Amino acid sequence: MKKFVLLTAIVVMALGAEAQRRYGPPPRRVPPPRYAQPAPRYQQRGNYNPLQPSIGFKIGANISNSVSSRDYGYTTGSLLGLNVGLFADLPIIQQIAFAPEVLYSQKGYVVGTTYGRFTQRSHFIDVPLLAKFKVAPNFNILLGPQLSWLMSTTNTFDDGFVVTQRSTYDADNNGHKTYLDGVIGVSFDLNRKIDLHGRYAINLQGTDRYGNTYTPDYRNQVWQVGLGFKF
Repeated sequence: MKKFVLLTAIVVMALGAEAQRRYGPPPRRVPPPRYAQPAPRYQQRGNYNPLQPSIGFKIGANISNSVSSRDYGYTTGSLLGLNVGLFADLPIIQQIAFAPEVLYSQKGYVVGTTYGRFTQRSHFIDVPLLAKFKVAPNFNILLGPQLSWLMSTTNTFDDGFVVTQRSTYDADNNGHKTYLDGVIGVSFDLNRKIDLHGRYAINLQGTDRYGNTYTPDYRNQVWQVGLGFKF
């Protein structure tokens, strides 16, 4: 009798285990792993933020001459000069920034006559107030006004034998030394810290603003090319 009971218990336990294996609850499904959302582009690039303001230093060359405000029928040659100063890049949105600058800029022109060579070199403080449009990766368009203050002018006349030079000259109509310019240009971001830029600027006002100066009425124009270095 005991053997029968023991055998019956073993059979029942075996059948229960088999039923549990076949008809028990289904195995728990493990959900697929969640992938984190990609970080913003500026985080992927090592803390670079395209909306971060920056300032820097720039230096370049000027190729300047003058154009007649009225049809006086004279032409001038180009004069090579220097521009150097500070700039800021203040993003408004990711594609547009305000880009003010303060520059020392050399401008002027050369005139050749049958009597010799006349050179006028003027020294300006220029304050461009530009809008910077980021139209493509690493490519920008610059556009806006510029305020220019004439500090001094040097005239040199070389007749082939004698050079006469004056350190000051009233070429700005009796003390009117402030001019409004128009500027248009482009810049290429070589990397995050250095850019290559070129632009064209021209006086919107002539030198003979009131018609009583003894020099021809002309407007300075200048082509600029240079490098900018962000701090």
